[in-house]
Amino acid sequence: MPVGENLPEGVDRIARLSIQMEAARNIAMKTISFLVLISLLWICPADLYAQAPNQQPPLLGGPKRDKKEDANVRSVQGVVRGPSDSLVEGAVVHLKDTKSLRVRSFITREDGGYRFHGLSTDVDYELRANFQDLSSEVRRLSVFDSRRNAVINLKLESKQ
Repeated sequence: MPVGENLPEGVDRIARLSIQMEAARNIAMKTISFLVLISLLWICPADLYAQAPNQQPPLLGGPKRDKKEDANVRSVQGVVRGPSDSLVEGAVVHLKDTKSLRVRSFITREDGGYRFHGLSTDVDYELRANFQDLSSEVRRLSVFDSRRNAVINLKLESKQ
């Protein structure tokens, strides 16, 4: 039975509106599906999946970048020696950002070593070590020092 035959007046219009609403809903669902697909491709580019199988791709921001590749990041490391030139385990090395005055600390390992990563190349840093009643002179890592992996060894002396 064709739409509109033997139907009260106005029902034909309701049937047409119902069909039009169904068509509009189908178009809206296809559009939403398409937009979701595009956004997923933007967030997770295909080159993420080309990584080694044991690596998890990052959730946002594209492929992982190694900090060593970043031209604005550097690190400093070294060892702390006592007055008799022996390596000192348990000394506290303080790294002071001279721009923000923020201080980070590292307790030396068994081999007397310390390291600080993720340092800005646009900031001067001051390094000092303390252990019991001994202290090192303040050493400076300057913005003019172009080394990406600077080595600064510290020597403890009696505080005066």
